[in-house]
Amino acid sequence: MTHLAETDPAVATLIQKENRRQETTLNLIAAENTAPPAVLEALGSSFNNKTAEGYPGRRYHTGCQVTDEMEQLAVSRAKALFGAGHANVQPHSGVNANLAVYGAMMTPGDRILSMELSHGGHLSHGDAASITGRIYRATHYGVNRETERLDYDAIRDLALEVRPKMLVAGASSYPRLIDYPTLRSIADEVSAFLLADMAHIAGLVAAKVIPSPVPHAHFVTFTTYKTLMGPHGGVILCPADFAKRIDRSVFPGTQGTPTLSLVAAKAVCFHLAATPEFRTVQERTLRTADLLAGELDARGYRPVSGGTDIHMVLVDLRDKGLKGDRAEEALEAAGILCNRNVIPFDPESTLVTSGLRLGTPGISSRGMEAEEIKLIADWIDRILSKPEDWTIQERVRERVKDLCRRFPLRDRLEG
Repeated sequence: MTHLAETDPAVATLIQKENRRQETTLNLIAAENTAPPAVLEALGSSFNNKTAEGYPGRRYHTGCQVTDEMEQLAVSRAKALFGAGHANVQPHSGVNANLAVYGAMMTPGDRILSMELSHGGHLSHGDAASITGRIYRATHYGVNRETERLDYDAIRDLALEVRPKMLVAGASSYPRLIDYPTLRSIADEVSAFLLADMAHIAGLVAAKVIPSPVPHAHFVTFTTYKTLMGPHGGVILCPADFAKRIDRSVFPGTQGTPTLSLVAAKAVCFHLAATPEFRTVQERTLRTADLLAGELDARGYRPVSGGTDIHMVLVDLRDKGLKGDRAEEALEAAGILCNRNVIPFDPESTLVTSGLRLGTPGISSRGMEAEEIKLIADWIDRILSKPEDWTIQERVRERVKDLCRRFPLRDRLEG
């Protein structure tokens, strides 16, 4: 960062501080990961200087020959990686991707049927706090109170009653696999489109360690920065028949010029996601999440739904007499990062919560395995057993730093 250090030492110092923070903490935030250096280099490339509204071969600016090659490369890699007929790699985020799908296939006032936010859904699936909930009429399904898993018969009954234009599958804090074939059959029965938002699980899907929604959904959206280990951005997949409507809904419908350095970083991300090394990381992510759920359960922290099928663990803290906000704060003081999270039928507010959401992508990309999971679960228990005891937090913080030194944030995809 020689140029930045000379030009703006204040920002350079903050970047160095953030590098140290990431290097010396255990990242159990389910929505985060570590992007490889090649992705970061693409993000900082000269493509940042280019404006190119439109699509390859149909730009509203000149000088786009190389830009077109780069975007076409990203598109072809995304299609090959996920087996899709069409890919739009321009969305700035997952929310933008969802907005573009809605805009392409729906009109204001149409009905959406999606998972309740407090049961694991996402704001952009029609929640009242989101613009999507103001443009469209949303109804929400949830999990069964006893099993804390999706009840597909109940979803079907609700779909027959509501008759949505769009049935949305996908979640931000539901730790189980989703039955996409069954949801597609429900969508077909009520003449709805099926949108699968796989933002959290795209890396697992790309590595083929969990089932893909692509063969079953009309539209699939995802972000590239979570399990996929890429930059912060969104992507839309769909059959070729819908390509024109989706592309027009992204530009000019919901965005202007794409961030071309971001598109370049997505191309790198898709390339790396097709490697055996990436699959190894995703297999480890699944394995360590399952181990973490078991270790926490053995210490009295009840995993919601009884465990996990993916990269995240959602735990109920009520048996421990804890609230999520206090638990999150105590763990962060010891260098263990996760987030408070509502659980199904939670009596607490979203600012307090009765649960914690933990994920293993960040530690799995560092190479941590079963031995480290047991250590981490033990540290979590020690801290949360006495969340006001700062001396325990300080002792654990030093051990966390030691563990992080043993597993540095070097990229294991590039060697």
